[in-house]
Amino acid sequence: MASLSPSLHLPCNSRTGFLGKTHGIRPRVLPAGRVGFVRTVVECKESRIGKQPIEVPSNVTLTLEEQFVKAKGPLGELSLSFPGDVKIVKEESGMLRVYKTAETKRANQMHGLFRTLTDNIIVGVSKGFDKKLQLVGVGYRAAVEGNDLVMNLGFSHPVRMAIPEGLAVKVEENTRITVSGYDKSAIGQFAATIKKWRPPEPYKGKGIRYMDEVVRRKEGKAGKKK
Repeated sequence: MASLSPSLHLPCNSRTGFLGKTHGIRPRVLPAGRVGFVRTVVECKESRIGKQPIEVPSNVTLTLEEQFVKAKGPLGELSLSFPGDVKIVKEESGMLRVYKTAETKRANQMHGLFRTLTDNIIVGVSKGFDKKLQLVGVGYRAAVEGNDLVMNLGFSHPVRMAIPEGLAVKVEENTRITVSGYDKSAIGQFAATIKKWRPPEPYKGKGIRYMDEVVRRKEGKAGKKK
């Protein structure tokens, strides 16, 4: 019994109808014993972030129930549900550790992700987070009126945004906005919504940018040389 090998032999005199030229393809027959398959073993590396322990401050109360964790601190209360690929364990020292339940690619991805999310909710309810933005442009101003953030961004009308529950917004010098709270994802989402009204343009740098953001500038069109 013989099998076909991927090796191809191209005789110069053979013709084929589907090519329409004098180039044909004729497979070379090899003995079945020479045909083999290579098995590739995928090795999942340990996540450097996922294997780090999580410190729990004394002012945070944790509730662990199988794949569910809830953290309560002086700033608020947050919870997180874990997928079946990872699990969370509280050690005798009081530290938290996230472990994989399977050696798969998805489990390796979830390992580092949910370690970071767990640390975020613990830091959030104990210390909190903030995100700072800056308005750059002539006439660009911002102010907090009641529970609304009002911004003048060069439109025919001011932009008014309701501040979500659980977040605090402070404006300094009319151009610097600080969004703070205990939920890091909600802070980032609201800051991104503010920036979306006037993303920084690349020529003059006008717009709303994060305080630590570097805006790549472009050179404008040069005048016609005489």
